[in-house]
Amino acid sequence: MDKIKVGIIGTGNISGIYFQNGKRFDSMEVVACADLDVERAKAKAAEHGIRGCSVQEMLADPEIQMIINLTIPLAHASVCLQALEAGKHVYVEKPLAVTREEGLQVLELARRKGLLVGSAPDTFLGGGIQTSVKLVEDGWIGTPIGATAFMVGGGHESWHPAPEFYYDIGGGPMFDMGPYYLTALIALLGPITRVTGSARISFPERTITSQPKFGQKITVKTPTHVAGIIDFAAGPVGTILTSFDVKGGSMLPRIEVYGSEGTLRVPDPNGFGGPISIMRAGSKEWSEIPLTHGKAENARGVGAADMAKAIQTGRKHRANGDMAYHVLEAMHGFHDASEQGAHYVMKSTCEKPAPLPLGLSDFSLD
Repeated sequence: MDKIKVGIIGTGNISGIYFQNGKRFDSMEVVACADLDVERAKAKAAEHGIRGCSVQEMLADPEIQMIINLTIPLAHASVCLQALEAGKHVYVEKPLAVTREEGLQVLELARRKGLLVGSAPDTFLGGGIQTSVKLVEDGWIGTPIGATAFMVGGGHESWHPAPEFYYDIGGGPMFDMGPYYLTALIALLGPITRVTGSARISFPERTITSQPKFGQKITVKTPTHVAGIIDFAAGPVGTILTSFDVKGGSMLPRIEVYGSEGTLRVPDPNGFGGPISIMRAGSKEWSEIPLTHGKAENARGVGAADMAKAIQTGRKHRANGDMAYHVLEAMHGFHDASEQGAHYVMKSTCEKPAPLPLGLSDFSLD
């Protein structure tokens, strides 16, 4: 079966791993890259032995069937819409879009055109989360009752070269890291019916202490400490905390899932592997569980490769637009609930993504 020909738009730092892994999956082949800075695209293309071109040239190229959109979040929706209008399937870095309205526009255009939309994060397809999914589905902790998810830190201004976006609309800890945690929880427990939350801006102004913008001030425009409650359609109740305001460190776990027969400690959903442990009811010790699935190293791009496989075979892809939109709506829902002092009832839903089969090589999907 011929590989799906892929073009990458956006050649910033994140593109490197997509170029690297794009050569290794059995369903897709990256053949070109584009950027608003065409010379940067050509330089990146020369590194990887592919074609560099303008965005317009890429969208007009009939050889390219699928676009991987690695632009900045504020451009995600507009580039996705351009790609779809050009007749290309599109896979985008997280989030799907900044607003719910833009996200719906992307999904609706794709449906009208008969094209696929996919979105990061795809870390839930790594060995860590896939093993955790298998343990839950095989009944190791009984019936799931609840879950907790924690992502706390001190923010980006001490180390990131250009941290302003993280404190602008569309940024903040929920929109930056929430997609990893919410996608993992949906993979484990299924879709969400209702959320509530409280959110605040703890420090209205931040000072950059990294280079090259040392000393510059950032006016914070989005909540930086968000605490939420999640009602899942299947019954469990989840708690999520995302924060850029924790200055003294934390010993909280990343994700735990609680069941009628035990507790599962799930690895960091921002990675592909990681340790997994279970404490069964009646036990006093944690037992570490070996990974049942591969893709435990940096397999970024596996969601795009899975979508390429879906284009080839007609099956549903796992990191799909419906789930990405469901995550986007939930993230806005936490903020809305805090502003309005009420629960936010979800208008969208999605399917729990199908688990990967056992026994696959690291760069195979079926």
